Amino acid sequence: MKLKVALVHEWLTVIGGSENVFKEIASLYPEADIYTLVARDETIKTLGLSTHKVTTSFIQNLPFAKTKYRSYLPLFPLAIEQFDLSVYDLVISSSHAVAKGALTHSNQLHICYCHSPIRYAWDLHHQYLKETGLNKGLKGFIAKYLLHRIRQWDIISTNRVDHFVANSRYIAKRIKKVYNRESTVIYPNVATEDFTPTFEKKDFYVTCSRFVPYKKIDLIVAAFAQMPDKKLYVIGDGPDFKKVSKLAAPNTTLLGYQSFDVLKQYLAEAKAFVFAAEEDFGILPVEAQACGTPVIAFKKGGALESVIENKTGIFFNEQSAEAIKLAVEWFDVNSTLLNYNDIVTHASGFSTARFKEEVSNYISSKIAIKNEIETPNN
Repeated sequence: MKLKVALVHEWLTVIGGSENVFKEIASLYPEADIYTLVARDETIKTLGLSTHKVTTSFIQNLPFAKTKYRSYLPLFPLAIEQFDLSVYDLVISSSHAVAKGALTHSNQLHICYCHSPIRYAWDLHHQYLKETGLNKGLKGFIAKYLLHRIRQWDIISTNRVDHFVANSRYIAKRIKKVYNRESTVIYPNVATEDFTPTFEKKDFYVTCSRFVPYKKIDLIVAAFAQMPDKKLYVIGDGPDFKKVSKLAAPNTTLLGYQSFDVLKQYLAEAKAFVFAAEEDFGILPVEAQACGTPVIAFKKGGALESVIENKTGIFFNEQSAEAIKLAVEWFDVNSTLLNYNDIVTHASGFSTARFKEEVSNYISSKIAIKNEIETPNN
């Protein structure tokens, strides 16, 4: 019997790591229907999802929803619950906010690939309020109350998931802490096959990210301002671009947003990729390693799982300009200890083919167990 499959993702408006994961999950089920809060036609086309039936929520029709959808956060739980998924046998949610909260019944199998419990409602709660200026006053009180209600809903909706898959051991630990649920780790797909290893490195460092506070691009730029003899290129754009620009010394070049081909070139030619964020996993450090480029990373979060210390990169222990400076200076002297071939080989273990095989096998095993339980003994 052929299963009827529904795929749920928060939004399909931009393309990031979670969207690329969702794309590969969708490729395993070409006839599956897709449900998302809000979508843009160009994003659906770019991700290769045009052959799927895509259903959006009522948020799609609200003012400026395609660009300002995060402003409708208080409506997300209600919106995700309006999708009627009752006709499907298998529901797969790709969730970093509310997708896991889609309503399912006892005859359905719901598997959630969890990128993270809602960051701004849980471990980044106080940081989020401070950075948005919502930690005081009437607006702050309202924001705190709404986040409180979202946390309540988030815990309740956990019971709608039969099995959790985490994108790293780091996130598996958070799923256990927040939801008190066990999960299986399947690392996200990285298109390692799209990168060409380069072992002739040039005399510069590179970092790439969206310019938002938790990525700590400002600390990397501030660190290189203290090392005028070392060159840094920064790729990316975002709300903090002007703030970071003011910190940049003459040895740092902010390139803004660049095409994938340009990104690949810089990742391949750099002496090392510098990464200061505490990420759930972190795709870019793996992409750098696929180029044979070592990583200098903050020793916390997903980087601990994607970088092997003193083999594919080195770590620094705190998010500060001084710690980054010391790590770069140490690397400059000791970089010959790292083997480029070992770095490339390690990165290949995170390939798209590996991801699809692991996800397919995992889901098949859960379907088999469900069928075995529900089929009476003869």
